[in-house]
Amino acid sequence: MNTIVACLLALAISMPLSDASCFFMPFKPGTSNGVVVGCLDGEGKVHEFDSKWRTKDCNDCSCSRDGIGCCTSYMTPVDYDEEKCESIFNKDTCSYKVVEKDDHSKECPVHSWVG
Repeated sequence: MNTIVACLLALAISMPLSDASCFFMPFKPGTSNGVVVGCLDGEGKVHEFDSKWRTKDCNDCSCSRDGIGCCTSYMTPVDYDEEKCESIFNKDTCSYKVVEKDDHSKECPVHSWVG
């Protein structure tokens, strides 16, 4: 009984930390020389089964026999001083930086992030 309570407590604590935005695309066969080798993505690229990749839109995706599952690879800042600060997204690193509006060299504290 103690083990179950401990597991539920761990799950309850970890859930808010993994609030990524995810979506699923049903399986479309990706073929090579007429043989199904993986999933066909929305851009027409074939990804092998069990492969993982990052899209140009900063989503982490994977291919299974059910389809393609993707989740955002970044967290979005939501609890910071929006009067004094602004969030800037870097597509190269797939991450946000929160800086002062008047001086981008000064970072602002962020109290909460969501996926």
